[in-house]
Amino acid sequence: MSSGPDNVRALSRGLNIMRLLNRVGAARVGEIALELGLPRTTVYRLLNTLEEDGYVLYSGSDSRVRLSPLAATLGDSSSTRSQLCQVAAPSLVKFTDAHAWPVDLSTYADAHMIIQESTHSRSPLSVDPGMIGYSLPMLRSSSGRAYLSVCAGREREIIIDLLRAENVVEDLPFLQEEWLENNLNIYLKQGFATRGPQTFRPKTSSLSVPIISDERAIGCLSIIWVTKAMEMERAVERYAAALQQTAIEISARIL
Repeated sequence: MSSGPDNVRALSRGLNIMRLLNRVGAARVGEIALELGLPRTTVYRLLNTLEEDGYVLYSGSDSRVRLSPLAATLGDSSSTRSQLCQVAAPSLVKFTDAHAWPVDLSTYADAHMIIQESTHSRSPLSVDPGMIGYSLPMLRSSSGRAYLSVCAGREREIIIDLLRAENVVEDLPFLQEEWLENNLNIYLKQGFATRGPQTFRPKTSSLSVPIISDERAIGCLSIIWVTKAMEMERAVERYAAALQQTAIEISARIL
C-alpha cells in the first residue's frame, strides 16, 4: 500500500470528517465541505471510503451522515467523556456538599445532552436519583441552551439544522430565528442558561453553565429543583456564580 503524500492527506481529511461528525452528531455533505473547507467531490469520496469500511452511515430518511457504532469503538469520545467525568466528580461533590442541591454533568451527543455524572444520589433535595444516562432536549433544557450559546457559528448551525430535520413538535417554537438569536445571545452574555417548568419536565426548573476547554464547550453543569421551592431569580442570585466557578475548576484540570 502506498504511503505517499496524497494518502497521508486523505487520511488526515478522513479523520477530520470523523471528528466533525463526533462533535455535531450528523451533517450533510455540503455542511461538512463548508466546515472543513473541502470540495464536495472530495468529501463524497472520503465518505464513500469511510462507509465501505463501516465507520459512517447515511440516514435512511434524509441525506445526513453520522458515525457508525463501529466508529464509537475507537474510543475517542468515550474516553474523553470518561476523563471529563473523572476530573469533574470531586468538584460536583464539593458543590453539592456546600449547597445541598444536586448537580448534573451532561455532554452533547447527536442533538441531545446526555447526563454523564450526577450527585443526585447524595443530595437530600434530589427530584430524581436516577439521572445518569438521561437524555435532554437541546432547546428545551437549560444544558442544551447553555451548550448552544457557546457553540461556534457553523457547529451551532449544523445542530440547529439537525433539530429542524427531526421536526419535534415541542421544539418548533424554539427553532424560530428570532427566539434563537435573542435568547442564545442572552445566555452567552450572562454565562448561563435557564429553563422554566413550561417547556420540559413540568413542575421543575433548571440552571446550567457551560464547561469551556480550548475555547469550546465540552459539557455543561446543571442544577434542577422543584419550581415551587425556589424562584428563578433567587436560584440565579444564589447559585449561578458558584456553578460557573465549579465549571472553571473542572476546565482547569482537563489535560
